[in-house]
Amino acid sequence: MTDHRKIPVPQQPDEPAGESLFERANGRFDFNSLIAKPTAFPERPARRAPAAPFEAVAPAPVVPPVAEAAPAPAPVVEPEAARFHGEKRPVDREHLREQGLIVPEGAVTALLEEFRIVKRQLLVQAADLRRQKAGPMAQRVLISSPHPGEGKTYCALNLALSIAAEKESEVLLVDADFAKPSILSALGLPGGPGLMDALMDDTIDVADCVLGTDIPGLWVLPAGDTTSHDSEYLSSSRTAHVLDQLTQGAPNRMVIFDSPPALAASPAAELAKYVGQTVVIVRADKTGRGALDDAISLLNACPNVQLLLNAAQFSPSGRRFGSYYGYKG
Repeated sequence: MTDHRKIPVPQQPDEPAGESLFERANGRFDFNSLIAKPTAFPERPARRAPAAPFEAVAPAPVVPPVAEAAPAPAPVVEPEAARFHGEKRPVDREHLREQGLIVPEGAVTALLEEFRIVKRQLLVQAADLRRQKAGPMAQRVLISSPHPGEGKTYCALNLALSIAAEKESEVLLVDADFAKPSILSALGLPGGPGLMDALMDDTIDVADCVLGTDIPGLWVLPAGDTTSHDSEYLSSSRTAHVLDQLTQGAPNRMVIFDSPPALAASPAAELAKYVGQTVVIVRADKTGRGALDDAISLLNACPNVQLLLNAAQFSPSGRRFGSYYGYKG
């Protein structure tokens, strides 16, 4: 049988008694040299303070590049109003009555009523032309006839006297019959420089040639110097400038031109280019159809040609103007 008693381990001569196995192994193999020394770590930096909570910031608005500013437009300078400073000269009322013309401040007559109706139609047409941007032409009316002796000056005078009575309008009566002027003599006014002088001499201001009258709202421009080249002066570029001066800054001023007969002298056709309305006087017992057609053809530069029957003794409708104001019943 095997003996299971504890067998003593023989003691080594150089091993000290009482040391453990690990201590004896350490003495023989020097475990301390095999153990790595602790590594020296760098000093940790101080802990930073916690950052502030993040706030959303709206992005800056995108500003488009600014274009260079265009230069400011020059201020619009309104033309100075054409003001007439002529001395107020008296009009011979008795002479008007003798010629069968309208007498200012006089009684209401059939003649006055007839020209009230005529002027109202012309003023309405002038307002329409203003709305159509016709410019100064809207304020100009040409009075002519086919032949002499058909009453154009008579009608021009009465029409001007009637318009002068308007409360919000005034009228400038221009004697444009350069060969045979008669407006001044009919009104009893003195002569002087006029339209033709302003056309011939660019140093003359046409406004200085206008004559004032003692009839409120009525001004008169004489024909001026007599020349055999009146048509050529009227067709020059200066004419538009001179005529514009008569109405600039005065929208309520009407200009009535008493022109020569269309078939007797050429200035009527030239003046028709500068007016918004033309009235052709037709004498009931004298003017022929062929002459009337020829006159209208010569004046067709004006877009609005109208006819006015003069010296008619009979009215198909039986109209009698002015009688109402004398009615007593």
